[in-house]
Amino acid sequence: MLKIKNLNYSVEENSMKKDILKDINLTFEDNKLYVITGHNGSGKSTLLKIIMGIVQKSSGQIVLDGEDISNLSITERGRKGICYAFQQPVTFKGLKVKDLLDIAAGQNHNLSQMCDILSKVGLCAKDYINRFLDDKLSGGELKRIELAQALARGGKLNMFDEPEAGIDLWSFENLTSLFDNLKGGITIVVSHQKRILEIADEIILLSDGQVVMQGSGKKMLSLLDDKSCGRLRGN
Repeated sequence: MLKIKNLNYSVEENSMKKDILKDINLTFEDNKLYVITGHNGSGKSTLLKIIMGIVQKSSGQIVLDGEDISNLSITERGRKGICYAFQQPVTFKGLKVKDLLDIAAGQNHNLSQMCDILSKVGLCAKDYINRFLDDKLSGGELKRIELAQALARGGKLNMFDEPEAGIDLWSFENLTSLFDNLKGGITIVVSHQKRILEIADEIILLSDGQVVMQGSGKKMLSLLDDKSCGRLRGN
């Protein structure tokens, strides 16, 4: 279980304090898929980065399975099973796909295991395990490899920032199936897409750095119709 207690984050802008996240209180239970949505600039990505330790909170607590991890480093949080997939995947010079998956899992994979992992994100292992993670891979390929990394790791808390970005040629059915493969731990997804909102166990709506609504997926979808989802995307 993950608990966010009285979390605040602010920055200084033009010599003035600007509040990005304001008194966030949330509880994430095991074996559930949570989707965080809201308009651009509402604080969704910042919240995930604070949980991962990429951004440092101004105040509040982050408690994972009863342990306060608020002051742990990114590396220490990673060792506790926390995984974060960026909206724009990072590249690693000199590293191959196989290397990345082996590092994520903490063990070496054989070809059969690589096939199992990569097929779940729509890639053929024989075509990709020896590819370098560089700019020769498309954005969509890098995104799928990052999703495969999360599968290989099998962490207790997996966070995805707009995982649908760059995978237009890959069906949403496969993406939602991937989330099913991560069941057992906690999965948190930032998304505006209705097809991802539809599979959420719970939906959290952020606005202006605050939680304005949260509830079961079905209940929240009845409040967030197509037009409101479009407005959340900035359309």
